[in-house]
Amino acid sequence: MSINTARVETLRKKPIDGQAFKRLIDAGVTWLRTNRDIVNSLNVFPVPDGDTGTNMTLTLQAAWNEIKDLGTRNLSEMAAAVSKGALMGARGNSGVITSQILRGFSRGVHEKGVLDKETLVKAFGEARDTAYKGVVRPVEGTILTVIKEVAIATEAALGSAKDAFDILEVAVRAADEAVKNTPELLPVLKQAGVVDSGGKGLFFILEGMLRHVYGESLETPTMQVQPMSAMNLQGAMEEVEEGQDYEIVVDFVPTGELDLGSFYGRLEEMGTSIQVGEGEGMYRMHIHVPTENRYVPIDYIMGIGTVTKVAIENLLAQMDDIQKTAQINFAAVEPGNIAVVVVSPGAGLNRIFASLGVAAVVAGGQTMNPSTQDILSSFENLPTDKIIILPNNKNIIMAANQAKEVTVKQVQVVPTRTVPQGLAAMLSLIPNGEVESVAAKMTKAMSSVKTGEITVATRSVEIDGVIVKEGQVIALLDGKLVVSAESVEQGVMDLLEKAEADEHEIVTLFYGEGMTHAEANRIADMIVTKYASLEVEVQEGGQPHYQFIISIE
Repeated sequence: MSINTARVETLRKKPIDGQAFKRLIDAGVTWLRTNRDIVNSLNVFPVPDGDTGTNMTLTLQAAWNEIKDLGTRNLSEMAAAVSKGALMGARGNSGVITSQILRGFSRGVHEKGVLDKETLVKAFGEARDTAYKGVVRPVEGTILTVIKEVAIATEAALGSAKDAFDILEVAVRAADEAVKNTPELLPVLKQAGVVDSGGKGLFFILEGMLRHVYGESLETPTMQVQPMSAMNLQGAMEEVEEGQDYEIVVDFVPTGELDLGSFYGRLEEMGTSIQVGEGEGMYRMHIHVPTENRYVPIDYIMGIGTVTKVAIENLLAQMDDIQKTAQINFAAVEPGNIAVVVVSPGAGLNRIFASLGVAAVVAGGQTMNPSTQDILSSFENLPTDKIIILPNNKNIIMAANQAKEVTVKQVQVVPTRTVPQGLAAMLSLIPNGEVESVAAKMTKAMSSVKTGEITVATRSVEIDGVIVKEGQVIALLDGKLVVSAESVEQGVMDLLEKAEADEHEIVTLFYGEGMTHAEANRIADMIVTKYASLEVEVQEGGQPHYQFIISIE
């Protein structure tokens, strides 16, 4: 990292008050956003749930939105606002833990007007303690380890440090080393050949602050080109933000050696949601652009290579179509009765949950974890103070619990980790019952079902004795990788064998995006042929990334 010495010396002479801290937060958010896709690519398991970078970025963006117009120069007030914004915007486990780190940091600077070295060291210590307390079973080799090592290193450096900037330098170095060491602490990371994604995200936040101090650019990411087969372009429709009117995908062969740095920089001038894949000398570029720029990426790439394929999708039009077909009639909620809020990954599943009596659905699942605020907003205006939340995904349970903590309503979180668990829990709903006892019954009911999931591996790896090649179909049973296969059909059949389907009564196939009812029925027929005693049902799920979610009862 190059240092603008004059800039650093100028900054050293000024106190780090609320406004200076605000600029550091802005830099951390910006640098994390710039490197978001790198963090996303650090998947622990060979499943397409690489959303850690997105979740952390959205969490930090919520914190920034809370302070961007805040004019206070008081450090304590600014840090408290950062903590509040992050808390309400927290998404996924990584986002929730990040919000807890910021909450602890805020506690460490409480009643402090400026950030000196002693206060910064104390804040890192409080950040560590609060983050660890917020996790029931802390796992080393994660973002928790990184903030712990930052706290330890900065405490040790306090005596020799001149000021808070020296402490920040120590923090960045410690975070970098801690991230590099995560595979030694968490075997699954070592198996997959990656470092911890949440820890890497925290490193980028701290490094962004230091880059701001040094006067370095926050707009050019650490370049990383992934294999084409690992490109996850299925989530383009999750949310169309302003300026993302069209999705452009271009396959091309560069005329000469591709300067990735300048290539990526030029793309950033055109649009957002940039992904670059490579395979056997061919590159694939994915980008979202405003309407007026929809042909610009194509023209640019034609100037640097030979274009072999172009795909253009009008995202706004597609979103309109989705919204038109997404009207669902939810159960009416009587004052004093229990209202159930579920997190659901697909339109078909939304309709099924509605038919079972849920009062509200929050869109979410793999790669699209809702924030604490999203969950809170889903039930705050319901005409009852008795709420049960079904997260239906292990990465959403923490955000649901956080929503429970910030509302005055009686909220119980039934810790469903899968959609089938959520559906099983709904069968035990007694709307006019006591919220705690009903939640207990729903929690017990969710254990009556096994969950299978069929998807495609995004990397080659060996986990739990299962050897997986990138692009293979894989099957998970209750979240554990159990099968790799060459086809969806084989994956389903092998999964059912692992699940001992012949000892069960009902199998329900919820088919996802890209699957047809006819395809699902064909596989259902295969199941019936092998397991004559099984009752097999087929339902549209509409979930992305997973060809099937399978309930085994």
